[in-house]
Amino acid sequence: MKVEYLHTMVRVKDLEKSIEFYKMLGLIERRRTENEGGRFTLVFLCPPDQADGRADVELTYNWDGDDGLPSDGRHFGHLAYRVENIYEMCQQLQDAGVTINRPPRDGHMAFVRSPDNISVELLQMGDPLPAQEPWASMENTGHW
Repeated sequence: MKVEYLHTMVRVKDLEKSIEFYKMLGLIERRRTENEGGRFTLVFLCPPDQADGRADVELTYNWDGDDGLPSDGRHFGHLAYRVENIYEMCQQLQDAGVTINRPPRDGHMAFVRSPDNISVELLQMGDPLPAQEPWASMENTGHW
């Protein structure tokens, strides 16, 4: 039996703030659906070279609010993206005010959180980069 990955759906409380976060990771908006009857918006984002829908994150925004969201955002695990340069990506995110919860001390892996507290894993493409400061000695912040 064939199985094919489609997307990961996360509910968001502030659609524009969440879109801005995922765009900082390098994702682009691939598709948007506004459903007046169901009073929700779906926004599908993906890496630019995977715009065929095989690596989507689906942001679901309920127009009337969503007070039922778990407060820690840990009800599904995490999203994972491979990046060209983990140090540059973490610096870009940190410069934009994003907390690096698990810094890339090993030149290979880092974790950050979206505005809705969704855990996002960043992995270095190819081999790990050589250890580099300030990342090599940076402590974890919060949980990831």
